[in-house]
Amino acid sequence: MAIFEGAGVAIVTPMKENNEVNYEKLEELIDYQVNNGTDCIIIAGTTGESSTLSTEEHQKVIQSAVEFTKHRIPVVAGTGSNSTAEAIHLTAEAKKAGVDGVLLVTPYYNKATQPGLIKHYSMIAEAVDIPMILYNVPSRTGCNLLPETVATLVKTQKNIVGLKEATGNLAQASKTMSLTDGKLDLYSGEDGLVLPLMSIGAKGVISVWSNVAPQKVHDMCASYFAGDIETARKLQFEALPLIDALFSEVNPIPVKKALNLMGMNVGSLRAPLCEMSEENAAKLAEAMKAYGLKLA
Repeated sequence: MAIFEGAGVAIVTPMKENNEVNYEKLEELIDYQVNNGTDCIIIAGTTGESSTLSTEEHQKVIQSAVEFTKHRIPVVAGTGSNSTAEAIHLTAEAKKAGVDGVLLVTPYYNKATQPGLIKHYSMIAEAVDIPMILYNVPSRTGCNLLPETVATLVKTQKNIVGLKEATGNLAQASKTMSLTDGKLDLYSGEDGLVLPLMSIGAKGVISVWSNVAPQKVHDMCASYFAGDIETARKLQFEALPLIDALFSEVNPIPVKKALNLMGMNVGSLRAPLCEMSEENAAKLAEAMKAYGLKLA
C-alpha cells in the first residue's frame, strides 16, 4: 500500500521576524492543509528550507509536524543529505518522531556515481526500517538517479517504495516505471506535469502549488482517479500560469511570497535565499488574482 495517494503538500517552514521557526504558524498551516483536502504533509523538504535548518531544528520541525497533524493524514519527512551518515541519523530520528515515511533527496554537490547512489540509499534502507521515497531533482543537486539505478534499489531494498520525479523528463520517468514492474510508487515533483505522470501510473504529487490551493490540487488528483479525466485536465491547465509564477524564481521564494500576499504571514526566508524581486512579485500577484486566490 502506498504511503499516500493524491495531493501531498511540500509545506513551507514559517519564520518569525527574528528568523526563528514559527511553530504556532506551522500548526495553523497544517490545519489549513488538512481541512482543505490535502492527502499528505511533506515536512522539511526543499520548500521547507531544510538546507538552512540546523540539525536540532530539522528534528524539531519534523516532530512538531507529526504532533500537529494528529494522525489525520500521513506525514513524510525530508531526511536526505549529501552525507550518508547524516541521512541515516535524520531518518532514524524521523522514525522515532512517528512519521509515516521519509523523502530522501539524492546527495547534492558530491555528484555521486550510480554505484555510489546504490550504496548510499542501500545503507540508509538497511539502517532504518521505514518506507522511503527517493527524490530525484538534478536541476538542484547536479545528480541524476537513472531508471536502472531506481530499479536496482526497488528490487533489492524492500522499504524503498517510491520516487519523487522532478527531472521534467517524461521519457526517463516512463522507463523508470517500466523497469520497476509496478513495484514503485511514483509521485510528480513538477506541479505542471502531474497529469502526464499520473497517466503512466503516478500515485499523485508532492506539490508546491498545494501550499496556496490545496483543495484544487486534491480535486485534480481525485478526479483523475475517479476517471473524470476532463475535470482533472481542466484543473491542471487552469493552474499553469500560477505554477509558472510560483517557479519564476527559485523555490521557495515565490510560494512564501504568495502565502504572505494571502495574509498567511509565513515570514521571510533564510539566507542565502532573499525576497522576490518587485517585478516578479507583481506578476505573481496578478497570476494569483487571475486564478481566483484572494489577496490580503
